[in-house]
Amino acid sequence: MHIEPGVVDGAKLAFAAVTAAGAAGYTAKLAAEDAARSNLVSLAARTLMAAVGTFVFFEVLPHFPVGVSEVHFILGSTLFLLLGTAPAAMGLALGLLVQGLFFAPSDLPMYFVNVTTLLVPLFATAALARRVVPADTAYVDLRYADVLKLSGVFQAGVVAWVAFWVFYGQGVSAETFGAVLTFGGAYMLVLLIEPLADLAALAAAKSLRDTGLGRLFAPRLYTA
Repeated sequence: MHIEPGVVDGAKLAFAAVTAAGAAGYTAKLAAEDAARSNLVSLAARTLMAAVGTFVFFEVLPHFPVGVSEVHFILGSTLFLLLGTAPAAMGLALGLLVQGLFFAPSDLPMYFVNVTTLLVPLFATAALARRVVPADTAYVDLRYADVLKLSGVFQAGVVAWVAFWVFYGQGVSAETFGAVLTFGGAYMLVLLIEPLADLAALAAAKSLRDTGLGRLFAPRLYTA
C-alpha cells in the first residue's frame, strides 16, 4: 500500500493533506472516547504496541513492489481486534512515520497519501464490526466468517484507496487501469493470509484472558 513517490505530486498532494487531517481529527475523537472508557496509560500502551507491530509488519515481514505500490501484510484488522480502533489508527500512523524517517525517507512525501490509505479502511472495518458482531459476542469468540468480513473490508479499502490515488494522480488510462488491476490481483494473497493471522492472534489472546497480560488489550476483546 506504499504509493510510489511521484504517483501523486505537486498541488495534488494538498488533497492528501486534507484527507489525512480529517483522519487525524476522527482519530483524536476516538482516542478521547477510548481514554474515557479506560485510561490514558492503557491507551498509550496499546498505541505503542500498535506502532511497534506496524513497524514490524512493514519493515520485517515480506513485502514486494507491484507496479505503483507495494504489497504488505499490514494486519490492520488484527490491530483493531486486539487493541481497539484509536490505538490501531495512531499506531499505524506512527509506525509508518518511523519507517519513513529512519528507513525509507523517499516515502515521506507520500506520508499523507499512505496514512489516508491505511486509516480510512480501518475506520470502515470498525464500523462494520459494530454492525455484524453481535453485542453479546466478545472478539475472541469471533468465527472465521466474521473475521473474513472484517479483514476483507480493510483490504478492499486499501486497494480502493490505492486505485483512487493512482487515477487521481496519473489520470485514467489503459496504463493506470492495468497497474491498478495488477496491484489488486496481487493483494488477493494478503486476503488469503490475514484472516488466518487474525484467528491465530485471537486464539493467542483468548489463552491470555485470565492472566495479567490480558489487561494489555482492548476491553472489547474479552467482553460483550
